[in-house]
Amino acid sequence: MRLDAYTHFIPKRFFDMIVASGHKDIGKRVREIPSIHDLDVRMRIVDSFPDYAQILSYPMPPLELMAKPQEIEDYAKIINDGFAEICARHGDRFPGWVAQAPLGAPDAGVRECERALKNGALGVQIYTNVAGKPLDRPEFAPFFEAMNKNRKPIWIHPSRAANFPDYVDEKKSLYEIWWTLGWSYETAAAMSRLVFSRTLDRNPDLKIIVHHFGGIVPMLEGRIGPGWDQLGARTSDEDLGVLRKSLKKRTLAYFKENFYADTAVFGADAATACGLAFYPLEKVVFASDCPFDPEKGPGYIRETLRILDSANLTKEQRNQIYFKNFEAMVGKTFVR
Repeated sequence: MRLDAYTHFIPKRFFDMIVASGHKDIGKRVREIPSIHDLDVRMRIVDSFPDYAQILSYPMPPLELMAKPQEIEDYAKIINDGFAEICARHGDRFPGWVAQAPLGAPDAGVRECERALKNGALGVQIYTNVAGKPLDRPEFAPFFEAMNKNRKPIWIHPSRAANFPDYVDEKKSLYEIWWTLGWSYETAAAMSRLVFSRTLDRNPDLKIIVHHFGGIVPMLEGRIGPGWDQLGARTSDEDLGVLRKSLKKRTLAYFKENFYADTAVFGADAATACGLAFYPLEKVVFASDCPFDPEKGPGYIRETLRILDSANLTKEQRNQIYFKNFEAMVGKTFVR
């Protein structure tokens, strides 16, 4: 069995509600991908791959960009209840789902996350920022404390749009650089903030899975390792050396040991090799990022399977990536 740990879908009720509202971010990109909201189309894609099933999660845009704080929790409930219904009816194809965490809610989404987890969610999804705010702001601490207590995993999805300019004297990012390059940086930045804010030290039982092999992280092992071993050497207006010494372990160790990473790198052989070389094998989970390939569904699944099946891995190592690491992360057995 291959359990695809990070795929995206929008339950029908929520999709219809947002389209009817005219929200611009749910328009061009998503409407051109039928399998992201049409369950029949999606099931045909799943059925086209043997011994394969998907874990469902919501894609974009973040709820915090769509709704007022008092509405966000209700939006999340519609999404989460939609996933619970799909997985209850089609558990052979979709054996699990990820709840959408409304971090913009007054209680940082804790109440809805707890409700969704009791309703069967395997974990919860957040974004790398909350309407532009970093995850290490004190207002989000109750969420991380709750997830540390219940020991359910957190899926972290990159979030960045054209309003993040490429250069400080510009008003917007050009040529979709905000996505192609920006999301990979965004993921690495969010991971770094969780490390240096000591969020991970305060919450040692957090389980976090980062998308796309952690973005640029595997390529920057030298900077994260020997480079950040010298944290503070480049800064004169504050003593970052004190912060470095206060961390419980070496910076590089947090990135390798405190995060799970998925294999969703858009069918890139080199990126997969780099990710597998960086992360301990037990921290890698199979994911495709379906359905955002040019074929609108099967492309990234097929290419990710091709890469992993041809990698220099034993059968046991391949099974670890395909389902065993995921089962360990969520604390549930799917394959018998």
